[in-house]
Amino acid sequence: MVTKIHTTKKLEKLAKKLISYDQDEPDGKLGKWNATYFLLDRKKCWLITNGPTKYNLILPNIKAPDLKNIDSIFILALSEQLAYDGIVLDPASLSSMIGALRFLPTDNDRSTTGFQNQRLFEIDCWKQRFNTFETMPIKVINNRLNSVPIQLGKQKNRHDYTDSISEMKNLLVQL
Repeated sequence: MVTKIHTTKKLEKLAKKLISYDQDEPDGKLGKWNATYFLLDRKKCWLITNGPTKYNLILPNIKAPDLKNIDSIFILALSEQLAYDGIVLDPASLSSMIGALRFLPTDNDRSTTGFQNQRLFEIDCWKQRFNTFETMPIKVINNRLNSVPIQLGKQKNRHDYTDSISEMKNLLVQL
């Protein structure tokens, strides 16, 4: 099983060694993911968003030596964030669901890119509240990002509004 993560151009330049151009495989069990990077108090962080559920994950302070262990960093951060959000799932089953990570160039998914830009704006607003990187509770900020009401349906009625945490729960229950 391979999980595809499409990167933005900025992240593609930052992590050239990770990018694979072989896109023949189908998406993993959790669907496709999109990743971008941003600076948080002069630390390089990644914002990774699940396409179907719009579930966000922040990987804080990723450095060049961390790139060779990015699979384990991603799985550990995702399992910890899922547990913080109330979704209990052991890391071994999560690791089998995700499998290996395959980083691909951008897929120009404008919906997810716009969604990520809005989340980066919200992170920037919350950054003002916490002065330094060390005092920022990343799991709390992740939880806030995933608790914001979002609309996933095509129609504009109130039943289409949900949050990313409940959508991720629904996706994991279906598996």
